[in-house]
This record gives sequence, structure tokens and C-alpha cells, in this order.
Amino acid sequence: MTACTVIGLGEAGATYAAALTAAGHTVTGYDPVAPATPAGVTRAATAAEACRGADIVLVMTGAAAARAVALECLQVMAAGSCYADFTSSSPSVMQELGRLSGQADFADVAILGPVAALGEKTPLMVSGPGAQAVAGLLRPLGVDVEIAEGEPGAAMAHKLLRSVLMKGLAAVVVEAVTAGRAAGLEDWIRGQIANQLAGDGQAVIDRFLTGTTKHALRRSREMQDTANYLTELGVPAEMTTASAAAHARIAEAEPAAVLH
Repeated sequence: MTACTVIGLGEAGATYAAALTAAGHTVTGYDPVAPATPAGVTRAATAAEACRGADIVLVMTGAAAARAVALECLQVMAAGSCYADFTSSSPSVMQELGRLSGQADFADVAILGPVAALGEKTPLMVSGPGAQAVAGLLRPLGVDVEIAEGEPGAAMAHKLLRSVLMKGLAAVVVEAVTAGRAAGLEDWIRGQIANQLAGDGQAVIDRFLTGTTKHALRRSREMQDTANYLTELGVPAEMTTASAAAHARIAEAEPAAVLH
């Protein structure tokens, strides 16, 4: 079995710590504020103490703490161990931390779904020298671990590109359903959203790419009218207003984007 350390015992950290303990691994945890420690996990007094003797360290803090945690932990880790950063740090920060890794093999780990809903089986993408170690530890737990080619930062680059879609789409859906509810048309707009999300995804992407450029000017004006309507309904229109601005920018950049 593997000597594992989990830094950060919040929702995600506690989930992975509990799953690794249940799988028979020895788990040490550290968190300066989390009130509870998962059953079977030994809680250390400092991050460095938690990492001494660890085969693999999983860091599940906020991104703001990633650099400080790495500086404290990496200096005590042995050759051949693995330091896996699960924070949502930028690709450039992951590259920087990879250069600091010293004797440990650094892994950049991107969480590709909601841990609150999927638990330890949330899909992951991992890159860097420690990628195989992370996959070897977590795949037996039923985790879908995809290894991305490249150095640390490659996995997070994939995640952030995905976030353009997923977080943006989520915000648009919330705005549309909120507006539909205010207009007394929630069921109808939900049906419209469901229809757009079904079917041939690649064909939808191609339609969006070609249609947006071709009709950008008209659509920018339509979205401004839509934003005005949402304001009349008393509904925040951040995404609609941003869409109007984006279409106007595209129309300016593409002379062929004329009224249709």
C-alpha cells in the first residue's frame, strides 16, 4: 500500500482522503482550518510534517495557497516521490511549481467535474513527470484518469479551455431560465435549451462558428434588444450584454459580417 498525504481537508480533500483510506492506503492529512478529519486519517500539525516519508502528496487547497504549500512541502520530499497539485492554478503557475519540485516528480492535476456530485470518481486529467504515479494510485479507485502529453501546466490548460465552455454555458443557462421564469415561460425556455444540447454536437459547433461570423452585426443588435428586455423583466443581463458586445466586436473584425 502507498503512504499518501492529502493537503487540504475540505470537501474535495476529505473525499479523496476517505477513499484512499478505504482502499487500504496509509493517509496523513493537513489542514489549518478544516474542523473534521476523515476516519482513519492521521492529521499532522504542519504541511511539511504531513509530507515527510510520503510516497505521494495530493494538494487540494485553494489556488492562492499553491505556491506557499509547494515551497513548504517539496523541500522535505524524497527522491522518487510524487507531488500532485490539484489546485486550479494557471498553467504558468503549474510550470513554475514543476521547476521547483526538486527530488519529487511533479504532477499537474485538473479535476474535470463536480467532486460534490461525483466524489472520488470525478474524471481527472494529469500531466507532468508524476502523471503515471497519480494514475496508478487513483485508477484502482474507479477514477477515469487521462494523461495529457506535455509538461506541468498541460492538464490545467485543457481544464481552463473547458471552463470557457462549461462555466460560460452554465451562466447563460442560469440567465435564460431566470428570464424565462420572470416572463412566465420557464418550461418553454427549458425545452429550447434541452433541444440545443441534444443531437449532433459537431454540427452545432460548425453552425455556431460559421453563423456567428456571418450574422454578427444583426445578432449584436438583437442581443442588445434582448438585454433591454431582460432589464424590463428585472433580470440581470450580464451574459446577454456580453454577447451583444462580442458579436459587435466580431462584426468589426469581419467586414463580411453584414446584416442578413
